[in-house]
Amino acid sequence: APPKAVPKTIENQRVYDETTVDPNDEEVAFDEATDEFAPYFNRQTVPKILITTSDRPRGRTVRFCEQLSTVIPNSHVYYRRGLALKRIIPQCIARDFTDLIVINEDRKIPNGLVLSHLPEGPTAHFRMSSVRLRKEIKRKGKNVPEVILNNFTTRLGHSVGRMFASLFPHDPQFIGRQVATFHNQRDYIFFRFHRYIFKSEKKVGIQELGPRFTLKLRSLQKGTFDSKFGEYEWIHKRREMDTSRRKFHL
Repeated sequence: APPKAVPKTIENQRVYDETTVDPNDEEVAFDEATDEFAPYFNRQTVPKILITTSDRPRGRTVRFCEQLSTVIPNSHVYYRRGLALKRIIPQCIARDFTDLIVINEDRKIPNGLVLSHLPEGPTAHFRMSSVRLRKEIKRKGKNVPEVILNNFTTRLGHSVGRMFASLFPHDPQFIGRQVATFHNQRDYIFFRFHRYIFKSEKKVGIQELGPRFTLKLRSLQKGTFDSKFGEYEWIHKRREMDTSRRKFHL
């Protein structure tokens, strides 16, 4: 019998992107050694994250921030009460924060996430959807989770993946059995937080702890947050970029 044909999917029919990262490329190695995340990967900095919101957040957004802080070790929630982001960033840098996360909301529902790497950027703006909260907030976990990054294959995707990785401390504590996954599929980034459950020596299950959400990159900006004069490395332009269902950017 002839071999079975591999089913065609949008993923395996993807249009080739010339910026696809080759781990053995000298230019990629140079970029990794000199980019804004190099101090983290060289273990010169310890992640310390400030999580804040748009002004006057509602209950669901507040709960989401509190639950996100249980996922990311050494993260602190601060409600800025009208203080401009441009004024918060120098204070964060002075207090040795390495990243700032801003959760935006619309009609009481979290709908956007801004991630700014400190002190020199970059800053990523994401649209956020499909937010599902944990039913209750258990005490803040002290274990460092394992971080899994799937399918960040282009130069842009590589930068975004390094951004997510640098939120979490090195050396996951496997005794806690916790896993944070950022899975990129067709430029949608699905976040899940699980715990391994060892049923026997041979059987392992997983339990979703939550929260869960989906991100879509809108822009990547050089430097820290600057809505007026920021220089953009990449910005999503739907009419120009979404011309093919098989063309992806991450």
